[in-house]
Amino acid sequence: MSIIYDALLSLHAEMFLDRAVAQFRLEKIKEEIDEALKNGDQDAFYTLTSELNSIRGQIENSPSSNQKKYA
Repeated sequence: MSIIYDALLSLHAEMFLDRAVAQFRLEKIKEEIDEALKNGDQDAFYTLTSELNSIRGQIENSPSSNQKKYA
């Protein structure tokens, strides 16, 4: 039973880290979007907002986000 527990614990840790990295990346992209807007860089703005939406979709569809909805 310890093997199962270890596997689940490892999976949970990996999911937690994945979400933390995604959240960090979201914040960095938001900063880069602000900079693109400040500089009038339309191409960077569109590229970054597309990336932002993609990451948001991944977070919303991740198993750990379902836990938050029901908690």
